[in-house]
Amino acid sequence: MPSNDVRILLQAAVPTAAVGAIAAVVSGVVIGGKGAVGAVVATLVIIVFMGLGLYILQRTAKSLPHLFQAMGLMLYATQILLLFVFMAAFKNTTLFHPKAFAFTLVAGTLAWIAAQTRAHMKSKILYVEPEKSGHSS
Repeated sequence: MPSNDVRILLQAAVPTAAVGAIAAVVSGVVIGGKGAVGAVVATLVIIVFMGLGLYILQRTAKSLPHLFQAMGLMLYATQILLLFVFMAAFKNTTLFHPKAFAFTLVAGTLAWIAAQTRAHMKSKILYVEPEKSGHSS
């Protein structure tokens, strides 16, 4: 993974993890242990889903740049759908508190999207690759 991609991944994952940690503490205080577990699980799900999505999108941008925009829209729609499926699958679980899980999932997803948008806006990514200047004699 090129350094720009790793930088963007870290700049999105760290704030998301911070939001997840805050949610885990708040859920732990308000709901108890199951609330904290739900917040931690939601944070891990977000980081894995969104991190894989970013990786797939960056690979698509390099190999099929003409499909980048369509792939981005499809990828985000798929991620949101998978998050809803994940929430529906675990809505009646006894492993963790479902509401703490759901609220953390929403807050973490919003944090990821905001942080990733900010990282992209701050990064200086070349849109056109400059030609290599090499003199062959």
